[in-house]
Amino acid sequence: MATTDHELLEADGHESRKAGTQVAAPASKTIAGRTAAADSREFVRFTRHYRALHACMVVSFLILALTGLSLKFSYTGWAVRLARLMGGFETAGNIHRFAALVMFGTFIAHVVGLVRQKRRRNVSWRLMLLGPNTLLPTKRDGQELVGTMKWFLGQGPRPEYGRWTYWEKFDYFAVFWGIVVIGSTGLTLWFPVLFTRLLPGQFINVATIIHSDEALLATGFIFTVHFFNTHLRPEKFPMDTTIFTGHMPLAELKRDKPREYASLVASGELEQHLEEPQPEIVVKVIRGFAWTALTIGFSVVVWIVYAMVFAYR
Repeated sequence: MATTDHELLEADGHESRKAGTQVAAPASKTIAGRTAAADSREFVRFTRHYRALHACMVVSFLILALTGLSLKFSYTGWAVRLARLMGGFETAGNIHRFAALVMFGTFIAHVVGLVRQKRRRNVSWRLMLLGPNTLLPTKRDGQELVGTMKWFLGQGPRPEYGRWTYWEKFDYFAVFWGIVVIGSTGLTLWFPVLFTRLLPGQFINVATIIHSDEALLATGFIFTVHFFNTHLRPEKFPMDTTIFTGHMPLAELKRDKPREYASLVASGELEQHLEEPQPEIVVKVIRGFAWTALTIGFSVVVWIVYAMVFAYR
């Protein structure tokens, strides 16, 4: 990635002359001749491609959760009412399978995007997978996990996170796990005759249990742990729209990803990652979409707790 001629300059204590009078400049940082206080540009964290894939994943996951849970807890009143809204349990099953195809397509598009990204950058798979911004777990992630626990308990400073935190990496690879485990068992239940030509008939029962319980675990995790890490932390509450807008304010980048910020400044690459904020109407639409997803997610958690505690069979 080519660097630019722009650098992050320190203006603190810098003096300038105006009309023959020496005046102290405001104590602020200057990016490519702009004061940081006046610079409204934001850091581009996600490209349009990845934002679109995440939106597809959000929609397909919500549909899979609603249709799948209505079938799993079909003996509860809320599941019956939800199924009726979708046209009945049979129709809910068909919608569930369609959403699964969208999820599979999103996953394949992501993998293809990674291959194209490698070719575009003209780097080896080793550098792509093990470079400084790797999504693979590293020793530093373990250290930051321990450091974060100490910070929670007031026993140490907040770790200097880089581009990807350990919990973001966990969320990322959880999708791979879900596609393999939930996806493969779902296909087995969708095409039982085909799969029982290769596997014993008892595997259908095993696939039913794995698909149902693993999907329930994934849904509960996404709508509690992932929602908290992404949206409900004090510094993010009530919502983090970065994955939807693709943009992150510079102050937020410095606070949440100080190691990445320092690296970009040191390499002179920060400037090329800055853009003007998204139009206000776009942000409003995105927030409406995100709030809808959050509301559905939290409602699903309540329904799951009710079904497991008061109506489980």
